[in-house]
Amino acid sequence: ALWTQCISDKMGRMYGHGKGMASSALPYRRKPPTWVKMKTEDVCDHICKLAKKGLTPSQIGVTLRDSFGIPQVRTVTGNKILRILKTNG
Repeated sequence: ALWTQCISDKMGRMYGHGKGMASSALPYRRKPPTWVKMKTEDVCDHICKLAKKGLTPSQIGVTLRDSFGIPQVRTVTGNKILRILKTNG
């Protein structure tokens, strides 16, 4: 009974008290990687086209990452996706 009570109180390690802290960390460098060849205007155009199709900002980021090889829009353009959409209407 005591063993099951310990399990139900806190989910985490089986033998230990830690719960872990796994998460992906973004690189500190503010500049885009050297292998990204797309210009800021091209990225903004793609973002606007995808937004007109009805995609959310997070879906736009995933599409740019998977299809165009842009890891972080903010490093390439200097602005986040939502801010770009707000400025372009």
